[in-house]
Amino acid sequence: MALMDAQAYRNSLKRLRPRVYALGEAIEDVVEHPLTRPHVNAAALTYELASPDPRNPLVATSHLSGSCVSRFLHIHQSRDDLVHKVKMLRMLGSQTGSCFQRCVGLDALNALYEVTWRIDDKYGTQYHENLRRHLRYLQDNDLMSDGAMTDPKGDRSLPPSRQDDPDLFLRVVERSSDGIVVSGAKMHQTGAVNSHEIIALPTQAMTAEDRDWAVAFALPVDAPGISFVFGRQTNDSRRLEGSDIDQGNPLYGQVGGEALVLFDRVFVPKERVFLDGQWEFTGPLVELFAASHRQNYGGCKTGVADVLIGACALMAEINGVAKASHIRDKLVEMVHLAETLYCCSLACSYEGSRLQSGAFNVDVMLANVTKLNVTRFVYEIARLAHDIAGGLIATTPSEKDLKSESIGPLLRKYLRARADVPAEDRIRLTRLIEGMTGGTALVESMHGAGSPQAQRVMILRQCNLAAKIRLARKLAGIGAQR
Repeated sequence: MALMDAQAYRNSLKRLRPRVYALGEAIEDVVEHPLTRPHVNAAALTYELASPDPRNPLVATSHLSGSCVSRFLHIHQSRDDLVHKVKMLRMLGSQTGSCFQRCVGLDALNALYEVTWRIDDKYGTQYHENLRRHLRYLQDNDLMSDGAMTDPKGDRSLPPSRQDDPDLFLRVVERSSDGIVVSGAKMHQTGAVNSHEIIALPTQAMTAEDRDWAVAFALPVDAPGISFVFGRQTNDSRRLEGSDIDQGNPLYGQVGGEALVLFDRVFVPKERVFLDGQWEFTGPLVELFAASHRQNYGGCKTGVADVLIGACALMAEINGVAKASHIRDKLVEMVHLAETLYCCSLACSYEGSRLQSGAFNVDVMLANVTKLNVTRFVYEIARLAHDIAGGLIATTPSEKDLKSESIGPLLRKYLRARADVPAEDRIRLTRLIEGMTGGTALVESMHGAGSPQAQRVMILRQCNLAAKIRLARKLAGIGAQR
C-alpha cells in the first residue's frame, strides 16, 4: 500500500469501531465529533504533507523494505534521521499551532526495536522478530500508533507488585500458548482515540517481583476489552457550542486530545507481544523511550512558538505598538528562547550514536536538557505573549455577543484597535493566543515526556560528576592528581 493521504486516513478511522467516551456519552465517530475532530485534522496533516519525495522530511526509506514510508514509522538509521525528525516536527508545529500526535508511537517503536534485540540476544526469544513484523505491517498500511506508557501508578511510594490494587499498573493476568491477557490502564494518551494501533510499554524500571507488570505489546484500538475516556481540555465546551471564533484554533485545536485507555482482560496474540516478564529490560526501555521523546520538544514546541510569536507580532501591529522598543525586546526574547530549544533538539540529535541493534538514538543527557528547558522556556514565552497581547485575552466577549444584533455593533466599535483592522480580526487573534497559552497547553509542556524531576534524575545520572571532580582536582593540584 502507498502512503495514505489525509482523506484516506479519515476513511480508515471510520472503518474502526473503538469504544470512546466523553462527557458521559459514547462518541460514535471520532472523525466528525466536535471534541475529537480538530485532533483528527492535526494528525491528517501529517498524511497530507507526506509526499513520496526523498527531500520531504516527512518520509524516509524503510530499512526493512526499501520503500518510501512515513518518517513517523521509521527506525532511525543515522544521525541525519534524528535531525530530519526534529526538522519535521518543527515544520508540523508551525503548520498546526498544536500537537499532531504521532511522535509517541514513533518513539515507542524505536525504543522497542533496540530493547527487543537485546532481549532476544540474551534469551533467544522472538520479540525482535515480532516487532519487525509489526513494524512492516504498520509501514505497509501507513498506520498511526499511540505509544502508551504512563500507568495510573496508585501509591507512588510502592512498586507495581505491592499496590493495593494490582491493576494500577498494566499487567499480565493470564498466559497461554496463544498469547497473554492483560488488565489495567494507561493515562494521558495523546492521539489515542484517532490512532489505528496502541503500543503499550512499561512505565518504569521494575524488579523480579514485578514480572507480571513487565509487558509490552501492540493491539488495534478497537480490540475487544479496550475502552477510551477522552480527557477534558481548557475551553473544550466552545467546540460543542459550534463557535468558530471562540475556539481560537478551530481547525487543529489545543494540544493532542489525550485519553485514558482502559484494558479489561484484553487478549494479546503472542506475535504481538514484545516483552513479557523480562523485568531487567524495563529500565533500558523506559530510558530509551524517554530520551527519544524528550528530543521532540525542541522541535514541535519551537514550531508552535513560531505561530505564537507571529500572533504576538501581529497583535502589536494591530494595537499600534509594533515599533515600541519594549515590544521588540519581548519578541526578541521569545525568539531567543524558542531557538534555544531548537538548538537543544538538534544538538542531542547530532550527538546521537548507534545502538546494538544498528539503529540510532539521541544523546540521553542532551535530550533531557532539552525537555527540562521546555518546562521553563515555554512558560516564559507564554508570559511574554500575555504581556504583549494585553488583558483582552482574559475578557473578550463571546462570538455570540459579537454577532448579536443589539450589542454586536457596539462591540465592533469598542474592541477595534487600529482603524483599518476589523474588531473581529483582533478577537480571532486574541482567541488564538489564549488557546496557545492556556492551561492545557502549558501543563502538557510541563509533564509531557515526564515531569521536570524525571529529567533532573536523568541529568544527574548522565553527567558523570566523578569525572568533573577529577578535572577540578587535577587543575587545583589536589590529592593523587597533584
